[in-house]
Amino acid sequence: MAGFDKRVNSYEEALAGLEDGMTLLAGGFGLCGIPENLIAEVRRRGTRDLTVVSNNCGVDGFGLGLLLEDRQVRKVIASYVGENALFEQLLISGELEVELTPQGTLAEKLRAGGAGIPAFYTATGFGTLIAEGKEIREFNGRPHILEQAITGDVAIVKGWKADHYGNVIYRHTARNFNPLVATAGKITVVEVEEIVEPGALEPGEIHTPGIYVDRVICGRFEKRIEQRTLRG
Repeated sequence: MAGFDKRVNSYEEALAGLEDGMTLLAGGFGLCGIPENLIAEVRRRGTRDLTVVSNNCGVDGFGLGLLLEDRQVRKVIASYVGENALFEQLLISGELEVELTPQGTLAEKLRAGGAGIPAFYTATGFGTLIAEGKEIREFNGRPHILEQAITGDVAIVKGWKADHYGNVIYRHTARNFNPLVATAGKITVVEVEEIVEPGALEPGEIHTPGIYVDRVICGRFEKRIEQRTLRG
């Protein structure tokens, strides 16, 4: 069964094949469940001219915000600009191409891409700038716009546990966009907090089957909190 072992020993090996101009899919929501070490490796490699697809683009100085700082990103497809002042600045100045997409639509674009569905109709965004230039059809008396699915060259994902075969479990809200991203990459790389022996994961608990995963690596994580709120 050695050929089914997806484990790699270094982040350099984990992102082998990532090249300039590729489309990079990244899991996470805010700073929750982001593949922070894989992002740091993208920065270290200096890969440029990337199209990044993620719910948002990190914050100043952390997460995907690091790639913005080094001007490694050409285009961002996201649903939220968030707390990233540099993201906002680059958008306004025209230095960064940004395609803002409703959050549910973005999730479905990734899910459809992973399922091999090229496009779908949704009522979300009709009558707004989102619908400009897109095909419109009426279903049950309601207009819908045609949205194209999203796939990527490389998908980077943060899980909680995985086994040698790349079966992955996510923990609580850190699950967010990660399972969708994991299915939509030509190469999917997952970093986790723990790698367990084959058979240690209950089949019913697995969120991403190993068939979607090409490489898995165990890392240590800062898990920075975007906005800390304390109850008095």
